[in-house]
Amino acid sequence: MNFDEFTGDVQHRLELPGTGETVRAIRATLTTLGQRLPAGNAADLAASLPMEIKWYLTGAVDEHGQRFDWSEFVARVAEIEGIDPADAAYHARVVVDVVHAQVPASDFRQLRDALPESEDDENWGMLFEVVDSDG
Repeated sequence: MNFDEFTGDVQHRLELPGTGETVRAIRATLTTLGQRLPAGNAADLAASLPMEIKWYLTGAVDEHGQRFDWSEFVARVAEIEGIDPADAAYHARVVVDVVHAQVPASDFRQLRDALPESEDDENWGMLFEVVDSDG
């Protein structure tokens, strides 16, 4: 999948009006995810994505491996996108589902393993709701 196909898929699924809004949603999600993941995990996840997309997980991130929970993730995505947190959470779930379809299962498993999914431990399972419902 190339950049246009990736952004087109996200745009269609989120029903966004233009490429600018779509790229902003992708950038907000993946840059924030890249901040949370260790650098090696981010690089592995990014390896199978289009060059313009993989940069958000790796090159656009100043500090990998930051510790923050799902709520902080959503707040950061919402701030970057300039939208409300509920919409930001949904956008992030869809972007992660599109990523899921593009990367090897082992790299996606590594992502899930890096993020605690129980409600008692940061609640990252909410990020995977669309993936777990088969898109």
